[in-house]
Amino acid sequence: MGDIILTLQDKTLTLTLKGNFIDFEDGKLYQNIAGYLPENIIINGLEINKWDSSLLLILFNLNKYANENNIKIENLYMPQGLIKMLKLALVVPEHINRETMPANESILEKIGGFGLNVWQNTLKGTIFMMTCFKSLWLFIRRKSSARKTDFLFAFEECGPNAMSIVALISFMVGLILAFVGAIQLKNFGAQVFVADLVTIGTIRIMGAIMVGIIMAGRTGASFAATIGSMQVNEEIDALKTMGISWAEFLVAPRMASLVIAMPFLTMWADFFGISGGAFVGILALDIPATEYFNHAFNAWSMKNFWVGIFHGFIFGFIISLCGCYYGINSSKNADGVGIATTKAVVSSVVWLIVATGIITFVFERLGI
Repeated sequence: MGDIILTLQDKTLTLTLKGNFIDFEDGKLYQNIAGYLPENIIINGLEINKWDSSLLLILFNLNKYANENNIKIENLYMPQGLIKMLKLALVVPEHINRETMPANESILEKIGGFGLNVWQNTLKGTIFMMTCFKSLWLFIRRKSSARKTDFLFAFEECGPNAMSIVALISFMVGLILAFVGAIQLKNFGAQVFVADLVTIGTIRIMGAIMVGIIMAGRTGASFAATIGSMQVNEEIDALKTMGISWAEFLVAPRMASLVIAMPFLTMWADFFGISGGAFVGILALDIPATEYFNHAFNAWSMKNFWVGIFHGFIFGFIISLCGCYYGINSSKNADGVGIATTKAVVSSVVWLIVATGIITFVFERLGI
């Protein structure tokens, strides 16, 4: 059994370790050291015969105690393996936080850093998009490494499985749109034109926007979470090791499935949006069903219909690219997957609104 002998001389406390330190415990060691009030501690391990991790724990705690109390400590004549393990245990990892970051940056440096960050992210996103579109083109030509089953599974998730939620939300939006329009149209005795309002608004833009928002929160988040989880499990690294393109194998089937499903979901949303408006118009506003549907039919325009379908088509690209981008660039931990999922949904919704504004402006200038 090991023994620790304490010797004090001129405020220097020497700890001499003797014997076998196997499963060693000494609960009073730190109390005895504190009683001496030393300014320096020397640990002499010349007479150590055998040792295990219990001795390492004691030395670690001694060094920690000395550092906390501003006591100089020195380890002499220790076994070589014990010294290596002690140094490894005492290493403090570098931690960078806001307090250690330089706080005296000038305005020009901050603007320059922001500009460089924007440029790097733009370049990174552009390369990602080009890679994905190239993979999609190979997928369309049936020359990619993607499997047909992956496409069918993704299409089932994007299409048939989303029809119920799209129908419910679109019906409620059509109902709300009819109520809001009727408030003003009643003042002029023109509540019958609620049918025109709901029909035009739904088929031209509202149907596509509601489908886009639903799919961003449902499918875009699913893409980011699924691919992010593969990053955590290092499955994407395995694909790269086997020489399989992650863009062809993971992104192309998902992008193709969502782009194909979005126009059909937009038409589905148009139908239920108009149905929601009819529900209000016929039952709440006492508009005869024949007259309501006659106005709705007259307000129907193929130009507006194709504008809505085009919106849905573009939204499919935006949602799939955002979801896959943040999934691929996710950190390899659970928190990273959560952050990637959140960023995918937020970015998808933001870019949906931006794209809607651009398309609306362009179509307005072109007279479409």
